[in-house]
Amino acid sequence: MTFFFPLFHHPNMRQWLTFLGLLLAVLLPGNSRAQTSPTTARTTRILFLLDASGSMRAPWEGEQRWDVAKRLLSKMVDSLNTYPHLELALRAYGHQHDNKENNCEDSRLEVPFAPKNAGAIKARLKTIQPRGNTPITYSLLQSAQDFPADKSARNVLILITDGLESCKGDPCATSLALQRKRVFLKPFVIGIGAEREFGKQLECLGTYYNAADVSTFRTILNDVVAQTLAKTTVAVNLTDERGRPLESDVNLTFLNNVTDQPEYNYIHYRDAKGQPDALDIDALQSYDLVINTVPPVVAANLAIKPGRANVLTYKTPQGMLLLQNPNLSPNPYGRVQAVVRARGNPETVVALPFGARQKLLAGDYEVELLTLPRQVRRISIKQGQETAVTYEAPGILNIVSDYKGYGSIYRLNQDDSQTWVYNLPDGGSSKINLPLQPGAYRLVFRTATATGSRFTDVRTFTIRPGQTSSVSLFGR
Repeated sequence: MTFFFPLFHHPNMRQWLTFLGLLLAVLLPGNSRAQTSPTTARTTRILFLLDASGSMRAPWEGEQRWDVAKRLLSKMVDSLNTYPHLELALRAYGHQHDNKENNCEDSRLEVPFAPKNAGAIKARLKTIQPRGNTPITYSLLQSAQDFPADKSARNVLILITDGLESCKGDPCATSLALQRKRVFLKPFVIGIGAEREFGKQLECLGTYYNAADVSTFRTILNDVVAQTLAKTTVAVNLTDERGRPLESDVNLTFLNNVTDQPEYNYIHYRDAKGQPDALDIDALQSYDLVINTVPPVVAANLAIKPGRANVLTYKTPQGMLLLQNPNLSPNPYGRVQAVVRARGNPETVVALPFGARQKLLAGDYEVELLTLPRQVRRISIKQGQETAVTYEAPGILNIVSDYKGYGSIYRLNQDDSQTWVYNLPDGGSSKINLPLQPGAYRLVFRTATATGSRFTDVRTFTIRPGQTSSVSLFGR
C-alpha cells in the first residue's frame, strides 16, 4: 500500500521529513492499543477548535493572525488527507456575530468528522471571517457533541487561540470534566502571538504550547499532529537495589491521572537476557504508574515522550515472607491470621493466613500475629531471601467451674505487671476451653449473684505447648 503526503514549503525540510516518519511509524503492525485486539485498527479523530474572534485580525509578521492560522491549518489538513483510520473536523468560534453583540454562544461545527475531508475544511476556512467574542468554555461543551459515539476511537482536540475566555466561563474546569467523561484525550492548546504570561492561564486546559512567532506556530502545529499519530512505547525495568534486572511478573497499572481510572494493566515480562518488552502506550494521556508489588511502588507523572521508545527504570527489590504454622495438629486456634505493616506505619500492607507465602518489597516490617494473646514480630525482608515467621504451639485453658458472672484473663509479665488478654462472656458461663500461647496468666472472676467486689476470685495458672491446664473457681 502506498500513501501520498502532499508537502508544503517548510523552512526546515529535515524536521518535516521527521514528522512524516513519525506518521509512517503508526502504519506498521501492532499500532492498535495494547489492551484491544491487535487486528483492530482504531480510528483517530482530530477536532480543530479554531479561534475566529475579532482579535485574530491583529497583524502578525506582515499578515493577520487569522490568515496565518488559516494558511497553515489548510496545508496541515491537506497533508493528512490520505492518512488511514483518521477523521478530521473543524469547529470555529467568534465568527458569526460582531464583538459589540457580546454573543457568548457564537460557536459552530463548520465541518463534521469524515475521512479525507481536507477539501471541505479548506473551502470552509476561506469563507470564515473573524468578528466577535472568545467563548472557549461554550465551544468546549459543544465539542462534546461533535465526536461520534465510538468508545474505541481516540478523540483529540487541538485548540488554536490568541485570546482568553471572554464570556466568564471556566474552560479549565470544563476541559477537565470532559476528559473525565472520556469525551476527548488531554487537549493540545496552541497560543498564537501570545506572551508567556498569557499561557499560564491556559496550561490548565491541556498541554499548552506558546507560538510567539509564525515559524514557531508552524513547528508546533506539526509536532502536535505528529504526537497525535505517532507510535509510542514504554519499557519498564524492575531492578534490585544494585540496579540488576531481577524482578518481573508484577502487574503494572498505568493510571490516567486526570480521570483516576486505569488505562492499561500489564503483567511485567522480561526475556532471558533480562530485557523488558515494549508496551504500546497512548502518549496523549498523562499517567501515574502503579507497580503492584506489596506494598505498591507509585511513580507520578510519567515522563513519556510521544513517538519514542521510552525506557523507565524503578527499584523494586523483593523477598519472601513465609508464615509457618507450628508443628501441632489439630491446631486449637484453627487458622491463624497475620497482619503485616511497614515498621513505623500503622496502615496495613497485607493480611494473610498462616501457611501462606507472600512476596514483599525489601524493607523493615512488623507482623502482628492474631494469636491469643496477639504478638508482634519485627522482621527485615531482603532481596531474594525468604524470612519465616512462626509462633509457639498453643495450650488450652479449661475452666471447669460453671458460674454465671464477669471475668477477665491477663498475661503475667516478667516485671510482675499484667496485660489484658481476654474477657469471658458478660453474664455467661465461666466454663470454657480457650487456646492460649504458652506463659503465665491470671484469671479474675466475680459471679453475677455476688453482693460485693470482695467476692472476686483470682487464680494464676500456666499454659504449656500442646497441653491443657484446668482451673477451678472458688476452689470448686
